[in-house]
Amino acid sequence: MVKYRLVIPVILIILSALLTYSNTFTSPFHFDDISQIVEYQRIRDLSKFLDFEGVRYIGELSFALNYHFGGLNVFGYHLVNIVIHIINGILVWLLVTLTFKSPKMGGVSGSPHPVGLIALAAALLFVVHPIQTQAVTYIVQRYTSLATLFYLLSIVLFVKWRLQSLESGARFRWLFYFFSILSAVLAMKTKEISITLPFVIILIEFFFFGGRWRRAFFLLPYLLTLAIIPLVFINLDTDKPIGDIVGEVREASQETESISRGDYLLTQFRVIVTYIRLLFLPVKQNLDYDYPVYHSFFTPVVFLSFLFLLAVFGLAVFLFIRSRKGGNGYLLLSSFGIFWFFITLSVESSIIPIRDVIFEHRLYLPFVGAALSFCSTMIYGIDYWRRLSGRRISLQVAALILLVVTVLPLSAAAYQRNRVWKDEITLWRDVAGKSPFKARTHINLAFVSYNQGLTEEAVKEYRTALRLKPGIASVHNNLALVYYNQGRIDEAIEEYKVAIRLKPEIALAHLNLGLAYSNKGYADEAIEEFTTALSLNPRLTAAHFNLGLAYLRQGRPDKAEEEFKTTIRLKPDSPEVYNNIGIIYARQGQIDDAILAFRTALRLKPDFTEAENNLMRIYRHKKIVK
Repeated sequence: MVKYRLVIPVILIILSALLTYSNTFTSPFHFDDISQIVEYQRIRDLSKFLDFEGVRYIGELSFALNYHFGGLNVFGYHLVNIVIHIINGILVWLLVTLTFKSPKMGGVSGSPHPVGLIALAAALLFVVHPIQTQAVTYIVQRYTSLATLFYLLSIVLFVKWRLQSLESGARFRWLFYFFSILSAVLAMKTKEISITLPFVIILIEFFFFGGRWRRAFFLLPYLLTLAIIPLVFINLDTDKPIGDIVGEVREASQETESISRGDYLLTQFRVIVTYIRLLFLPVKQNLDYDYPVYHSFFTPVVFLSFLFLLAVFGLAVFLFIRSRKGGNGYLLLSSFGIFWFFITLSVESSIIPIRDVIFEHRLYLPFVGAALSFCSTMIYGIDYWRRLSGRRISLQVAALILLVVTVLPLSAAAYQRNRVWKDEITLWRDVAGKSPFKARTHINLAFVSYNQGLTEEAVKEYRTALRLKPGIASVHNNLALVYYNQGRIDEAIEEYKVAIRLKPEIALAHLNLGLAYSNKGYADEAIEEFTTALSLNPRLTAAHFNLGLAYLRQGRPDKAEEEFKTTIRLKPDSPEVYNNIGIIYARQGQIDDAILAFRTALRLKPDFTEAENNLMRIYRHKKIVK
């Protein structure tokens, strides 16, 4: 019977997660996935991870292993993300189960109580809630879920060690302690949110084990792990003045200069209330919220949000005091969950400004506390109502009914939310519809629309973005590129000129303007733009190649050959360049060199028809000459 009580919850957690996320295995890379996975060169070579460097080393290593075994096949990335999510759900279940065995939970141990159902309910809520979809389906947010895995594992192992420390003759208990600390280190090397772990460990010791000072020595290694993240962020030099080191830590902890620490904190009062609303009512979820930044504490919504959060915090204190006086373990667990929520959210919702003030994946780790608090409070409320009303309904049955009516709708909502992630167009149309006045959403929708061949939609979205936020040089450049590919060359030229006027240092804008001039037959203007692009970025191969073409059209083969050779030096695998060098050699009578160039072009691109025709033509010419 005990065996089934252990196996059945695990099976239910696994099945719930697989069903909820069954429609995500083919969802493509999105948004930051491109820069941090698809285009990130480090993950393509496992040997680059021998240095153990980087604050997100473990997360990057996991992506490198994905790439090593499956390239950029998204199935493998999603499979790993879902497995991590399942393990986290099981760890939540274990955490609740073990916590109920602690000394301070003894107030409920003597009466019938559905500990297994509380643990299972919290785990299933964690696994199926729609707010978790961004941390699981959005591939790059594995940093969050993987850090949570090590975070939870460290805590579960700590609780297991503390429980075994209370037993005489418990074998291998120090292994739990050792691996708990090791897991804490791995969490710190996965994502910065893990810096709150030592404080949660201390909270657990205080809440559930009495918090005696003689145990402080065993908490010290956890506190020492706090140094890992700051030391990774700064270039530690023992010869530096302490003031310089402190300055580096401060700069590393402030991601953006556009929002002050004070304004960010005021905004987070409102953001946290939004987070709480999403926990209870997960509607209108959004990848990219259009959220205002607040500048005054006495702005009504900020002040009211602060009062609400203060009331929630006060409730946690009240529940803690009440649980200690009445020996009520349900209320103790509920109080602990609220404290967990605020502590784990503090890294990203306090005084450290982050470029985006709100993101749903930031709720992934705090949700553990919310699930613990909600489930223990609901079960306590049902038990209290049952005893007060004299109803004979079993507490286990009532709890099971609550579990079913809560979990099933949330799972269906999460499945529906995951459908939004099925492709880039669907995702960014959803975002643009929910954040219609945010320029970035329209820019991203325009970009993915262009990549899907929806050029008219791309033009519309770029124009919308410029209307909302005029003067973005990159948007003018991208709009010009769409015009160029539509054959609207004159309009493209005007947009490129605007982009260059706004930001003259954009090398690509000069390159693209040069291409537009070449299309119109303005050779001198094209050469000038290509030359300017190269002065800004000498390694821009496309500029060297097109400058060579422009020189070739002007009848300046020596200059053209020079640019083509530079292109080959920067990009040796370009068949078009070898084909054009072959043309130059052929015109100069260097037949053998021309043949070699055309052959190289065909070796790099066997179906290169133009190079093949040029080679056949030169062979015929060579035969006639002989």
